Formats: sequence, structure tokens, C-alpha cells
Amino acid sequence: MSEKPEPKAPESEKPKLVLEDPIHREGRIDGLSYQIETGRMPLYDDKQEVAAGVFYMAYTVPSETPRPLMFSFNGGPGSPSLWLHLGAVGPKRVQMQPDGQMPPPPFRLVDNPHTWLHHTDLVFIDPIGTGFSRARTEEEMAKYWGVKADIESVGEFIRLYITRHSRWNSPLYLVGESYGTTRAAGLAGHLVDRVITFNGIVLVSSILNFQTARFSKGNDAPYVLFLPTYTASAFYHKKLERRLQSNLKRTLAEVEKFAMGEYTLALAKGSRLTGKERAHIRSMVSKFTGLREDYVESRDLRINIHAFCKELLRTEKRTVGRLDSRFKGIDANAAGENMEHDPSMSALMPPYNSMFNQYVRTELGYETDLEYSMFGKIWGKWDWGSAGEGHPDTSEALRAAMSKNPYTKVYIASGYYDLATPYFATEYTVDHLGLDPTLRANITTGYYEAGHMMYIHEPSLEQLASEIGTFMRESV
Repeated sequence: MSEKPEPKAPESEKPKLVLEDPIHREGRIDGLSYQIETGRMPLYDDKQEVAAGVFYMAYTVPSETPRPLMFSFNGGPGSPSLWLHLGAVGPKRVQMQPDGQMPPPPFRLVDNPHTWLHHTDLVFIDPIGTGFSRARTEEEMAKYWGVKADIESVGEFIRLYITRHSRWNSPLYLVGESYGTTRAAGLAGHLVDRVITFNGIVLVSSILNFQTARFSKGNDAPYVLFLPTYTASAFYHKKLERRLQSNLKRTLAEVEKFAMGEYTLALAKGSRLTGKERAHIRSMVSKFTGLREDYVESRDLRINIHAFCKELLRTEKRTVGRLDSRFKGIDANAAGENMEHDPSMSALMPPYNSMFNQYVRTELGYETDLEYSMFGKIWGKWDWGSAGEGHPDTSEALRAAMSKNPYTKVYIASGYYDLATPYFATEYTVDHLGLDPTLRANITTGYYEAGHMMYIHEPSLEQLASEIGTFMRESV
């Protein structure tokens, strides 16, 4: 006999999500006075009950004329917004060492003279399940964890924010980092159809088309598009021959030409590539990566990211970082094939987590016993939609948004030492947008001698702030 199903709870017994009133504070930096609002924005279900609360931190400068308004978020998927917030964009930043390495604890939060608040008001958004953003139940939280649902929920937050704060006549901007660029491109397409258009979109360490980064069977694109970043990484660690070590940009131009020419054609031949031609390609890949020829041959001329990070400094018993290949890591097993951890992420997590929790509770006055969720377990539960087994792609949404609103400008920031979202893969995506030639000039790209989070490197932080200032002036 089958068991009787448990009776459904009456509507009155369903869990309620109670959201606190926003908290307001004031701040000042470089003679600029600003107001801070911290809270959770409600998202409603079809019965107009609160289904989730989106945590946000908004910085605004009082003004008689409408100031630009920029919405900011990070990636993952599963990351809250603290990286851009306390790394580059907000009025406070976590103090790292000048090259971006982790300082000794206790960590410090300092004023950020390069804050984008000089140019625009800022709203930092933590998508549901990240930071302090929560749904009514764990089961309902997962409903927001997918490409489409994520875009829709963040889009609804933006609509509610500009409505509740009367910002419909402000120039609007988006800035996303990593998967946040996937989200930003998707939002641009989603919201333009809901009559919300953007003056500008900033993509930091961009990935819109996942075909460029997934080392899956039969997809040779990443091997080609990662190669210049392998070269940059080998250059940084002085693993290239003397001629290639003299000038980074000249060396990258040489490897880019090889990658899109001989290397692409060679990989396309598959097992038909033999003899002298194969030996030549093997020699060239070895030369441009700093890896041994026999190792390149053992990988069938195709070096994936994890193999490279482990192999480049193997004789030194060190790995290089995925997010930033300038960083070195120490593994328990130097002979293994996979990194024990990403040293570039390991250097960032403790100071950023500590300083955000201290800042939000003391200076912002937001007190809660909730854990500030950083990454959590969202990635494994993410719904990639119809492209789940293939290559998710929001680049078409960006093209469509730019076509419908030809005033939209896009700025892309790429780090030479970023092995998560390589700069050459970003260039490839832009070149394949199918954008009308009259709109191509709306996209500009800045290059940085740092990694995925280029702003942890102080010279790159200053460069980024300068280029964003120019971008903002030219797009309003």
C-alpha cells in the first residue's frame, strides 16, 4: 500500500520573508559628500507576496540635475558584488599589496581615491543566494539560479530601484565582472524590450560566449584563444626564449598571428596532421608557452588551462593562478595534474570577506546574523537552459540591445594575465557579434598588465579609473 501524501500547508502557514527597512548613512571622500542606502529590495510572486529579498548598497551624491546611475554586480555564478565594490568602484577599497598580493592580517579598508562615484551614482547588487540576498526557502532560492531566471530577477530589481528612487530620467549604466558580464549582456537585451535602455555597459573580464572557454571534446576554440595568455604568463615568469622576453605586446602580436593562422588550421586537421607539419606546430606551441615539446606532444598539441597552470612552473614545484597567472601557489603534490587551489583566489578571499563584513556592520550599520554568502554551492545547481550541455551565449542579446539603442556604448577591460576569461577570447567574441559596422565604434577595449581582477594591481586600478572617466564623459 502506498503512503498517503503529506497534506499541503495552508496559505497562512507558508513561510514569510520579513525584510528590514533600509539603513541610511553619510560619507565623504576627496571633498565629495555622498549618501549610502543599505537594505534588501523585495521581489514579489504572482500573488504579490514577498518571495525574495535582494541585498543592495547604493551610493548617491545629492545633485540638482539627474546624475548617471550605474548598477554593479560580480559573477560566479554565485558571487556577491563585493569584489568590484571594495576593489575598484566604491569609495572604499581593501588594501592589498601594490602588486595585488595578500597583505599580512589584520586587513585594512581604506579610502579609494579612484572611486567611480566621481562620475556616477552606484548601486551594488547581490543576486539571490549570494551575499545577504535570500528567498523564502532553500527550495525557492534555487528558482533564481539559472541564466534566464537570474537575468529576470536582477532586471526586476533594476526596474524597482529606478521606480522607487525616481531615477527614470537618469543616464543608466551597467558594470559586470566575469559571469557578471554574461548577466550584463543578457540584461541589456532583456530590459531594452521592457523600455529600459542603457547609455553604457562596462564589461570587466568578459565572457559572453562560453564556446570560447569550455575545453570540451571537439571544441578547439579555447586552445587557440587561450594561447596568447599562456604566452603572457610565460613571459611574466621568464620562461620564454630571450627574443620573446624583450617586449610583451610585440610578442603577443606574434603569437596571436600564429594562433589564428597556422595553429587554427593545424588543429582543424585533427589526426591528418602528421610529419614535419606536426613537428613544426609542436615546436611553435612549445616556444610560445614555455612548455617542453614532449609535453605538448603528449597533450596532442592542445593545452587546457588546468594543465598549463600546473605545468609551467612544475620544476619549481609551483603552480600559477587561474584568475591571475602572476600569482604562484604551492601544492601538496607537485607531481599532480590539477591545482590544489587557485593561489590568486586564495590571496583575495580572506581580506575581502573580512573587510566587507566589518564595513557593512559598522560603517553601513547593517546588522544581521546571516552569513555573507561568497560562491556557496550555486555553480553546481545553475540552470544553463537549452545550452546547458553546449555553450551558453548572451552576446546576441548585447548585439540586439545595441541595434535597438544605437547610443549604447560598451567598454571592455581585459587583463593580459587572466586565464579565466582571456583577452583574446573576448576579442574573438566581439569580432563575431555580427554588429553593424556603424555600431562597431561604440565598443572600446582597455588592456591591463594584471589578471581577472586587474584592479588589485595598483597601476591597473589607476588606469581603469582613468579610462572609465573618459568612457563616462563620452557616453552621457
